[in-house]
Amino acid sequence: MTKPLTRILYVEDEPDIRMVAEMALQAVGGFTVIACASGQEALNAAPGAAADLLLLDVMMPGMDGPTTLKGLRELPATANTPVIFMTAKVQAAEVAVYKSLGALEVIPKPFDPMELSTQIQRIWAGQG
Repeated sequence: MTKPLTRILYVEDEPDIRMVAEMALQAVGGFTVIACASGQEALNAAPGAAADLLLLDVMMPGMDGPTTLKGLRELPATANTPVIFMTAKVQAAEVAVYKSLGALEVIPKPFDPMELSTQIQRIWAGQG
């Protein structure tokens, strides 16, 4: 049985998208969201975040999503935390790469804020 999803470490460099997703996940989904504006910020926050799930943007300046994930996998707190990528790049080959990195799923952007929590819950429920 999968434990309930309550805490999400969310990394998105675009402030507007980050705000919309954070509000949707908190208001609609009832999740606790630890929102980060960069991969480095996520690496700094991860040890104390106690996240059940990593939700990572793929295209970010500096440290992209896959690079951020690599860094998070090196931290004991997030070494085995499930991950979902969010990106506009959802060609089959790209999705295959993200899944090869260990992603449970890839959520396409733009996403529907009212559906985001439901999508994430469905993905979470399917992993057990």
